[in-house]
Amino acid sequence: MSNPIVEVKNLTKRFGDFTAVDNISFEIQEGETLGLLGPNGAGKTTTIHMLLGLITPTNGTIRLFGLDLEQHRETILRQINFSSTYISMPFSLTVEENLRVMAKLYGLSDVSQRIDEVIKTFEMHDIRKKLTRKLSTGQMTRLTLAKAVMTEPRVLFLDEPTASLDPDIAYKIKAFLKEYRNTSGLSMMYTSHNMQEMEEMSDRIIFLQRGKIVAVGTVEEIVERFGQRTLEDVFLKLAREE
Repeated sequence: MSNPIVEVKNLTKRFGDFTAVDNISFEIQEGETLGLLGPNGAGKTTTIHMLLGLITPTNGTIRLFGLDLEQHRETILRQINFSSTYISMPFSLTVEENLRVMAKLYGLSDVSQRIDEVIKTFEMHDIRKKLTRKLSTGQMTRLTLAKAVMTEPRVLFLDEPTASLDPDIAYKIKAFLKEYRNTSGLSMMYTSHNMQEMEEMSDRIIFLQRGKIVAVGTVEEIVERFGQRTLEDVFLKLAREE
């Protein structure tokens, strides 16, 4: 197997006396989608924020592209991106202006062409000139996905990326992400509370509970390990044990 594009070892994060992430280790291979699953409060968001350099770990190491995140922060952050239903962008700018600012921050060339491409991909023609503060939740979700993909990241972190989308747009975005992964070698970390979506999008899944990894493997391996019929049954079993 090739060298992992993301490598996490003994990662821990404490907030005072509370341990949000407890000594976890995992890898993501190039072109792999790793699902991150667990009930609310399991440590998923904290883990992603540490991988993005937004939170400093208490212990452990994070390496992306063979580089230590702490020592090569700028080089790494130029090659990754993040999208979440729960983030926003500057409200006083239009959709196009937000995309242009993001393109400039990442030093993209052919900025207008890249904006046109993501506007088309995420079907945002009708909101291109719309102020961001006037966007619906679903439109904001499309904008955050567009800005994340526009930078052509090598690793993309996705937190509930289709939670606010209607079924048609959600289907198209999942299809786009799978096709883009297949053609570009994109690696993804994917979280969702939609178990069918997790099964569809993930090559492997890590299941977190109380900050610890309690299961890792393919959907079939995890379901078999816990003696359940579906991934949703596993989730309910572990969540109720909380």
